[in-house]
Amino acid sequence: MTRLTPADLEAARDRLVPDVVADGLDVLFCGINPGLMTAATGHHFARPGNRFWPVLHLSGFTPRLMKPAEQQELLSYGLGITNVVARATARADELSADEYREGGLLLAAKVERLRPRWLAVVGVTAYRAAFGERGARVGPQERTFGDSRVWVLPNPSGLNAHWTAATMAEEYARLREAAAEG
Repeated sequence: MTRLTPADLEAARDRLVPDVVADGLDVLFCGINPGLMTAATGHHFARPGNRFWPVLHLSGFTPRLMKPAEQQELLSYGLGITNVVARATARADELSADEYREGGLLLAAKVERLRPRWLAVVGVTAYRAAFGERGARVGPQERTFGDSRVWVLPNPSGLNAHWTAATMAEEYARLREAAAEG
């Protein structure tokens, strides 16, 4: 991969990154918003310290460790990726409460249109902000969007020190097992 400069990353600010989606997925993973590395490369969860791709593999969702550039291959496994807020920022704390709420409304409409079996929001803080559910915890939620169920997963960012790759993989595997049950 080409090494990106700070100027390359800054130029990616506010850029939109296309979703990796299809109708009727088993699980649609939903990040908070694209980081600058993701926006610069066009590949979700592209920052080297992000643990999304290793955890996806460790949890059994993918048969091998995939690279962000291989994101389209997720569709063949019944998986996809979107975000609560579409615009890229350096940090999630650059997003406003209004952006989270608006993102939640747009996400709900997207999920109702695409009909994944599960929406997996990666980050309990993002889920709480987008849907006004202050008491939400990691795990399955009561909320549904049409027939789509919701599961909140730990944020795979390297900044989330409360969870190791191994403990995250356990939680992701719980979702994988629930998705396999139907």
